[in-house]
Amino acid sequence: MSGRMVAMRRWQFWVGLVISLIFLYVALRGLHIEDLWGAVQGANYWWLLPGIAVYFVGVWARAWRWHYLLRPVKAISTRSMFPIVTIGYMGNNIFPARAGEVLRAVVLKRREGVSISSSLATIIVERIFDGVVMLSFIFLNLPELARLTEDSGLVGSIRAVALAGTGAFLGALILFLLAAMFPQRAERLVQVLVQRLVPLRLRSRVLDTAGLFLGGLASLRTPREALMVFITSVVIWLLETGKYWFVMHAFPLEVSFFALMLMNGIVNLATTIPSAPGYVGTFDAPGIAVLVAYGVEHAVAAGYTFVLHVALWLPITALGAFYLTREGIHWKEAVGEAQHEVKSVK
Repeated sequence: MSGRMVAMRRWQFWVGLVISLIFLYVALRGLHIEDLWGAVQGANYWWLLPGIAVYFVGVWARAWRWHYLLRPVKAISTRSMFPIVTIGYMGNNIFPARAGEVLRAVVLKRREGVSISSSLATIIVERIFDGVVMLSFIFLNLPELARLTEDSGLVGSIRAVALAGTGAFLGALILFLLAAMFPQRAERLVQVLVQRLVPLRLRSRVLDTAGLFLGGLASLRTPREALMVFITSVVIWLLETGKYWFVMHAFPLEVSFFALMLMNGIVNLATTIPSAPGYVGTFDAPGIAVLVAYGVEHAVAAGYTFVLHVALWLPITALGAFYLTREGIHWKEAVGEAQHEVKSVK
């Protein structure tokens, strides 16, 4: 790894850490620690078990979605994809900048021979559909959100961010769908852009990588396939909201499932902001703000959000670490392999 890349990663780490500390300060401002500790101590943690079970059903659905997106490249069973998906989410939880996506692409290449470029194309498609669903969760509750914005801390700015985010995600989705439905035109457009914008010595590599990337979009070439991916994405995020609902019963609070959908959408929108590994602060502050806006006591809202965060982070990270250990891959090795493929696409 070059010195420039090392310096950039250090810079990203420290910026993320500062942002996390700011969000944690906002989350804990005005909160008495003894009240928070009392809320955490008084929770009925048996409710976490069905919540974790529902969450892993959602992870299985994620593995199925990735299997579906990769079918035009290579048919791989959902059972084979599940460990790789958990490795990716483990990587996202402990490394900055969602580096777990590169990690699972490397593992998939080692196991199944699928190029990293093709894998990353499908992973980007996943993220776009996830973003559209998250924003849909917010927009379903916009009337309620408007009512909550007066004394809701962070929530007041979410409506404007959601509008901007919708434009960005929908624009990217439309671009990807068009590239998938008209691959020859997309390839010609890429060739024109590369010839005009890319130095001659890099053109061959960029064109080869773009070809693999466009191949990874093949699963979206018909409206039926795009609809299937969208429906699966909705199911995935409803299952994750189900975990929010189960964990809620561990605490003396009660809000509607739609309120938890809103919280899920806002929290996941906020975690796209650079932060320390594990989305520290960027997950917690907006989640607490939504619950406080619904009239939940601050200490209870904070206790619930912190416990939910740990319950979302710990099981998938532990299972992913187990699978990664079984694969025998180190993180630096995975990064080096990804960089090598980018430099020498075949």
